[in-house]
Amino acid sequence: MRLEKIIARNRLVDLRSVDLEGALEELLEVSIQKFPDLKRESLLKGLLARESTMTTYLGQGVALPHVRVKMSRRYILAIGRSRLGIRHDGAKDDEPVRLIMMLIAGENARDYLQVLASIARLVQEPALVDSLVGAPDLDALHERLIGGFGGIRPVEAQQNRVNRLMFREAERVATGASCAALMVFGDTFVGGLQPGAIHTKIKSILVTRNPIDSADGQTGDFADTIQVRSFSNHRLAQLRSAMLVALTRGIIAFSDRICCLGGLTGSNQFDTLVVVDVEREFQTLLANHGDLLPEDVKPEVLERVIAVATELAVEGREGRPVGCLFVVGDADKVELLSKPLVLNPFYGYKEEDRNILNPFMDETVKEFSSIDGAFIIRGDGVVISAGSLIQAADYEHVLPSGLGSRHAAAMAVSVATQCISIVVSSSTGQVTLFRRGVMLPLTDNKRTISG
Repeated sequence: MRLEKIIARNRLVDLRSVDLEGALEELLEVSIQKFPDLKRESLLKGLLARESTMTTYLGQGVALPHVRVKMSRRYILAIGRSRLGIRHDGAKDDEPVRLIMMLIAGENARDYLQVLASIARLVQEPALVDSLVGAPDLDALHERLIGGFGGIRPVEAQQNRVNRLMFREAERVATGASCAALMVFGDTFVGGLQPGAIHTKIKSILVTRNPIDSADGQTGDFADTIQVRSFSNHRLAQLRSAMLVALTRGIIAFSDRICCLGGLTGSNQFDTLVVVDVEREFQTLLANHGDLLPEDVKPEVLERVIAVATELAVEGREGRPVGCLFVVGDADKVELLSKPLVLNPFYGYKEEDRNILNPFMDETVKEFSSIDGAFIIRGDGVVISAGSLIQAADYEHVLPSGLGSRHAAAMAVSVATQCISIVVSSSTGQVTLFRRGVMLPLTDNKRTISG
């Protein structure tokens, strides 16, 4: 759903309180006055109870308290702004919270975690947060929220003669090669592609690292948009991960041929045109099977795990590289082939709170990534455990030299069960996916990247 549809002018507040409980009471006052079936006391209790078990602070001076209740509406969103700042126990180094976005969701809202994740992605942009906090009045704040939550806000890209020529040639090549789609790598341009830059009758797919909020699969001029982060500035560095995501979502098929257009990240210049035969690119991974994605694994769960793994490869923890293993899908069988190395840090929490799709899980997963052992994740995204030792033997598949026990465990468990395993190498930062014992590097080896 489009987030701007749940932003109402009468639910925007300039907060007077300097503590979280007082701010929530102010937001509840403007949120539920038209809903007599919603009780302020129970809502406040639910919001504070969640805060006591898992912080709702997102960083950038933004908090996203949320609660699910029985109500006819799917969502109520109230937003409070504080220029002075609000005390929040989850903030690091006593950073004041300047923006509180309180979400009340109905129990039947099936896209609840996706809505939370969409809001969290958008407010990770410091320029947007500063713009909202600095709005001169609530009317201006409302306008900026609608504009900010309406989707991508690209900076104008250079539309020079070479770029126009490259795009026209890409259309010609895509048509001549019977390509099913044209994949455009938007990070070629600082801030993204200029609105209206892409006009084509060919199905077009945008690949970008930027946060996206699309409606019904449509974003601007593109039929589909894929968010894939890359730490390499190489041309088309996101290609393989983008193809994998497109396959699991059903945007493209194994029998398709895709025309790809891009350039160096931030160069503002298209300079590379590649035609990819999807089946040939993923032939070894398929191993004569047509199902790359395990039956019980949701595409969005695999995307989120890849994103978290890539972020760990890029950032590490406290400046140090981190190696870790994620095992996704066929969780019951995987658990039979594993044993705990430590007390399970996820035991006892609600499934909703320990779902990898929940944006508040990101830091938790990254924090526990330093524990020896694997994360075992159910196909619907629920994290079953961390710090698990995988005990699956595989004597038929041989690892390339230089790969250690973590990769061996990932390979073995992907043979023994219907799962996908993803490894972050502590020595190189490379992210590698395993399916049925076949490995697919998703990122470059960081040691080979200049700069």
